[in-house]
Amino acid sequence: MIFRTATRADLPAVLALLADEDRVVDPDSVVVDTAQERAFDAIEADARNEMLVLTDETDGVVLGCLQLTYIPGLGQGGRDRALVEAVRIRADRRGGGLGAELMKQAVNRARERGCGLVQLTSNKRRTAAHRFYERLGFARSHEGFKLRLEP
Repeated sequence: MIFRTATRADLPAVLALLADEDRVVDPDSVVVDTAQERAFDAIEADARNEMLVLTDETDGVVLGCLQLTYIPGLGQGGRDRALVEAVRIRADRRGGGLGAELMKQAVNRARERGCGLVQLTSNKRRTAAHRFYERLGFARSHEGFKLRLEP
């Protein structure tokens, strides 16, 4: 497996992973809209954001993705914290350790940047994901809240 920063060419495959976590979506069927292109460009241009992919070294197929955002703060002794978002492994490749490898690489990146904490949120309905994160050493330490802002 190859763990690397996503490129613009990976955008359809990343969006396919995010489109439906329960089935494999063909990246060729994904229509990338201008808002998604702008978002990717912003992530790519921001030194505090990374969209990362895990690819098959033989054929280059994107098997997993996540976004890392580095947040400065006064807590943690002034050290950054890393926020992990949009973690996905292709539905037909789960259970073989790819997710653990992807998260291990993300934690290593955060550690290398001097972060004092890695945090994430997960939808309350994703109980299998919660067990996965707990196996990796993440603790349920906070209750999360979100407020949707409609255009």
